Amino acid sequence: MISVLIVEDNEDIQLLLQTVVSRNDDYSCIGVVSTGTDALKKIPELLPDVVLMDIGLPDISGIDCVRKLKPLCPNVEFIMCTVYDEDEKVFQSLEAGANSYILKKSKPELLLTAIREVYEGGSPMSSDIARKIVAKMQRQGQPRTSYGITPREEDVLRMLSKGLTYTETADQLFISVKTLKKHIYNIYEKLHVDNKVEALNKFFGKY
Repeated sequence: MISVLIVEDNEDIQLLLQTVVSRNDDYSCIGVVSTGTDALKKIPELLPDVVLMDIGLPDISGIDCVRKLKPLCPNVEFIMCTVYDEDEKVFQSLEAGANSYILKKSKPELLLTAIREVYEGGSPMSSDIARKIVAKMQRQGQPRTSYGITPREEDVLRMLSKGLTYTETADQLFISVKTLKKHIYNIYEKLHVDNKVEALNKFFGKY
């Protein structure tokens, strides 16, 4: 079972997120806090598998919370769950240590999929957020090296850059999810990275 802690100051959204997480037996909501101060205290104590982190908290921003917590809790995965889709907040969140960036307007199924994939080492995000990252990398226009990435592995990277889930990516490439995960493992090994954001960043050019 995947343990989830929610950091959110809006009571209605707290309840919504709790409901989404708790209605599936594979997930367990082990706590809800409404401030950054409480998050900094509770997360190191409870060590959830995944944290759903709001950005606009009343005291400390969610981005600053992740930046402080990630070195202390390296095995805790952070998903930014927010209404903001501005480029700068996206990139600041990922640079702070978040592995996923999901908009609150996303469907509940996408949120549960994101929790599962982050727990399994992935970095899912809304498709519009993924496009922002790719667009900025393309604007950067830096030359890149191949790092020994095969054409098939590059196909995998391009599909993942669109914000698709593992299942959607596997379907698009006509391979099994197991085979896809093997490709992703090989990509991470060749690029010496730990997650999708770092892989896209390194292969396509630093955003």
